[in-house]
Amino acid sequence: MKKSNKILSFFLSLAMAILFVSPITSLAGGELSDDIVVLYTNDVHTYIDGQLSYDVISAIKKDLQKDYKHVILADAGDHIQGTAYGSMDKGESIIKLMNAAGYDVATLGNHEFDYNMSGCKNAIALADFPYVSCNFYNEVGGVRGEAVLDSYVTFDCGSRKVAFVGITTPETFTKTTPAYFQDEDGNFIYGISGGEDGSDLQQDVQKAIDGAKSAGATTIIALGHLGVDPSSTPWTSRETISGTSGLDAFIYGHSHTIIKGETVKDKNGKDVVLTQTGEYFSRIGMMVIDSETGAISTDFIELSGDDETGYSLVSGLYKGTSIISDETVKSIKDAWLKEIDDKLGQKIGTFEVTFDNYDSEGNRLVRGQETNSGDFTADALYYLFDSMDLDVDVAIMNGGGIRNTAVTGDVTYKTCKDMHPFGNVACLQTISGQQLLDVLEWGARRAGASEEGSFMHVAGITYKINTSIENTTVADEMDVWLSGPTAYRVHDVKVYNKATGKYEPLDLSAQYNLAGYNYTLRDLGGGFAMLNGAINVLDYVSEDYMVLASYVKGFENGVVKAANSPLLAKYPGMLLDYSDVNGCGRIELVTSSADEPNPPTEDSLTSAALVFICCSACILLFTVRKKRLSKKA
Repeated sequence: MKKSNKILSFFLSLAMAILFVSPITSLAGGELSDDIVVLYTNDVHTYIDGQLSYDVISAIKKDLQKDYKHVILADAGDHIQGTAYGSMDKGESIIKLMNAAGYDVATLGNHEFDYNMSGCKNAIALADFPYVSCNFYNEVGGVRGEAVLDSYVTFDCGSRKVAFVGITTPETFTKTTPAYFQDEDGNFIYGISGGEDGSDLQQDVQKAIDGAKSAGATTIIALGHLGVDPSSTPWTSRETISGTSGLDAFIYGHSHTIIKGETVKDKNGKDVVLTQTGEYFSRIGMMVIDSETGAISTDFIELSGDDETGYSLVSGLYKGTSIISDETVKSIKDAWLKEIDDKLGQKIGTFEVTFDNYDSEGNRLVRGQETNSGDFTADALYYLFDSMDLDVDVAIMNGGGIRNTAVTGDVTYKTCKDMHPFGNVACLQTISGQQLLDVLEWGARRAGASEEGSFMHVAGITYKINTSIENTTVADEMDVWLSGPTAYRVHDVKVYNKATGKYEPLDLSAQYNLAGYNYTLRDLGGGFAMLNGAINVLDYVSEDYMVLASYVKGFENGVVKAANSPLLAKYPGMLLDYSDVNGCGRIELVTSSADEPNPPTEDSLTSAALVFICCSACILLFTVRKKRLSKKA
């Protein structure tokens, strides 16, 4: 009897062991679905300290694997740069987190190049997942060579084979630093295809699609960092879809837009699903591909709730509702957060105003109009060189380099690092008034129509932008300045005179000392080629976040109020007030420039000549007629 009990006990234990190692779904008698799930992120920009982060997406992936045989995790670029959590070790810890979270594929965004080419290649080498890009290539003597990365990667998913085609925005040249793509002699050794009409980009994408088909792919998804902003034309996601054929879906990044699932016709009239999750890990994308029909559904896994009631997850495709976390990934994340917070968490001051770059409805302003954050960051540059007893006339700060949302209260080094995460270095150059006008014009070329990362926030000057004038600046195929417009949108530019305490009209032939960062002034970032030939006064003085920190420390007791700047105390006539998110009136968007004519151009001079000739003719005719009448009299 005892022997039979032992045998029974053995088989019961064996049965329990089998149950516990089997998938949970098998307990209910269900089978794993053959449908394919793609989880996706884009433009995370190292915002890893929120409710949604890599530990959550890792847990969601594992949870979905209880119901689906095939779950793929993908990222559409811009994940290693954005906050101090990325920049302090040039993205290495972010790659470790992505590895631990189980990413399967990613493409390069323009900000993967922010730590120069060696930093980009280091991130690729550290990744356990493949990076793909069909239009990033080596170059020798101006001749295109082999691709740097594989154009696509495929995944065997039962009856279907899913391919991801990687695409990197051609805007990378000007939205990062062109010097990173050159050798020491200034020769380009890397390229990213685009073409003035987008055809070069589309040809590379089509070649990758065709290659994936030849490899047996039944579903082809573009993983492209292209965006949909008009400023990215002709290289947007929609334009790329319409100029190619064979894609089934397009997961994209770059423009920080929220599109759950839009259908766009390809070259042959086929519907392609276009989707993007927004930015900063605010939501997770989920795509389900029907294993039999290939039909594609998309949805977002989002947060619902608030700080008081708590948060839960909502999604139509994902059935989980509680926020779950992978403890292994969370431990890596928490250790890194603590290390950075300890390093940069020292309080250096207080903001008694709120600095922001967004309006009350969440619309980003900083790339198309003045903001108080833009004023503050430009003032910090002006203050840096002024406090060094260097003659600074103007400071400029591009809107794409100002990354903070609403910030108030205690200020730490980390606060400054979050406002300026790029690690650019302050420089001072001597330029002409004409060059300064062209800098402002280039930055304002899309103002009133769309966002532009090169939009210039300023200190020491004021200016107006006539948005009714068409942009006619001339750029090359990589969106680098070639020449000025036929009619300037920017007008009524006035420079602060320290001696008189007043703003005086810009003199196009005069020389001015311009403060800025190496990205714009030295490295062709943003395409500001009009600064070529500028005279270097002092360069690589201080890293961007330290420039902000130094300015904060310059306030009495580090307390920043609306109008207690040390600059204003020294220069009472300066236009300086941080109380309004829309700035203090240094930059004005108008639809008429009647109060101040645009700088004369060839066209305007020709028009003036015609008016003069017509008026002279009228006077002559009137005089002749008068003489004839007097004779008749």
